[in-house]
Amino acid sequence: MSPRTRSDQAVAPHGWVQAAVTVLSGLLVMGVTAALGLWAAGATDLPDGAFPRVVAATVVTAVGGTIELSGNAGGLADTQAGLTVIPLSVTLAGALVVAAAFLRPLRHRAVASATELAGWAARVAVLWLLGLIALALGARQTFTLSLGESALSDLGDLFGVTPEVGFKTDLPLTLLFGLLWLAGVLALALLVSRGAPLPGRLLRFQASVRPAAYAMVVLLLAYVALGIVVALVVAVTRGHAVETLAVILLGLPNLVWLALTLGLGATWNGRVEGPFGLPMPHVLDEVLRSKDTATLNLSTLADHDGRVWWLLVVDAVLLLAAAFVMAARSPARMRAWQHALHLAVALALTVLMICLLGRITAHYGLSVLGIGDLGGDLGGELFLEPEVWSAVGLGALWGLAAGFLGGLLARPVRRRGATDPASRP
Repeated sequence: MSPRTRSDQAVAPHGWVQAAVTVLSGLLVMGVTAALGLWAAGATDLPDGAFPRVVAATVVTAVGGTIELSGNAGGLADTQAGLTVIPLSVTLAGALVVAAAFLRPLRHRAVASATELAGWAARVAVLWLLGLIALALGARQTFTLSLGESALSDLGDLFGVTPEVGFKTDLPLTLLFGLLWLAGVLALALLVSRGAPLPGRLLRFQASVRPAAYAMVVLLLAYVALGIVVALVVAVTRGHAVETLAVILLGLPNLVWLALTLGLGATWNGRVEGPFGLPMPHVLDEVLRSKDTATLNLSTLADHDGRVWWLLVVDAVLLLAAAFVMAARSPARMRAWQHALHLAVALALTVLMICLLGRITAHYGLSVLGIGDLGGDLGGELFLEPEVWSAVGLGALWGLAAGFLGGLLARPVRRRGATDPASRP
């Protein structure tokens, strides 16, 4: 038997068992988070034992998977339904756990070959796809809708119409977007962690990329932490503790990262029509419930509640703190204008990510012999979409200003390379 080579010893600590632990721990945390959030939202009352399937569907959507809604009401009726939303609380929980488990076998090392990292990621990806297939096959259910006491109910009884709505997973799209989600999480984990090894060819980029990526993760998590504090205070002072728990476990980042972009001056457009119950502050619901498409920004929100201007202050404080963290983790040779450029790019990409992940569309409706018009009491529409490029541009401008100030504030901090006078900014 030949002795193991140095390369074999490097690969051994992160083999198939460790990959399985990474995947299972991520899916388990996401499943528990989704289950608790759906329980708090009252989903355990769904008929036909649908709760586990709804949990599976929630996890699928959390990693970018696609759920198709379908309706069937016979030849004399028409049904429509659609839903596009990502429960970012579930997404964030899974991303943190998967990233931590992925990095654990790589700690305490300075360099790793591209082949080694690719092999480790491939093991995780193979098992991740198997897990997604299992979830996708379980995420399907059909429900029978009650028409209530209405003319639609009488017509339904007369013509034998029994409306049904169901959901199922689009397996190919789910596997594609789920794999892209995993690739993004693993790449970001390597970028953010100072202790994670990189291939030798990429080491020259870590001084400019890693501090900025770390600062953005800190910024996003700071908003989530602040949102949890605010939600708990509201739950204690105004009640509705169970509903607040549902928001925290399912969609808190959807709200607080929306607030981040609004504080930067971004504009979102949306509308709420019908009996949708929105897990968001009342002022947002007021603005969105209009006859036409509503414009959502600091100005329109301030017309209903002047306290929204505090979002501007919160953004300024937290961005400056993130800029300081970035500069303090950067080599001392970095100048203030370089910090400004790095944070501008990082914040613009962060805002773009929020805009892509935070959009919401939902609609449903039922019509029997043309009565109902796919709206009214048995229908509704909800959408919320950003003006993407203006938001990204504002993010870049804020990043330039905050990065420059953060670089200046971090000058007195002792950093790597600070012992060399010539390298000071």
